[in-house]
Amino acid sequence: MDIKADKSLDLRNVLCPINFVKTKLQLEMMEKGQVLEIVIDDGEPIQNVPKSIKEEGHKIVEVKKEGDHFRLKIEKR
Repeated sequence: MDIKADKSLDLRNVLCPINFVKTKLQLEMMEKGQVLEIVIDDGEPIQNVPKSIKEEGHKIVEVKKEGDHFRLKIEKR
């Protein structure tokens, strides 16, 4: 199932914790139930951002590895 994103952010080459802050700010501007797609780097970003997003109460609905980065889809809760 392909989940359509309402908004997207390319956060490649953005360091922690700035990538989480930018994700959080974008989610704050969205409506409950909307989906945000972010592209983040492997390593520290993929290890930390999904965990922090879940702690904020949002749902990770898709994680896809694409070469040296990941594509995450997050449902705002």
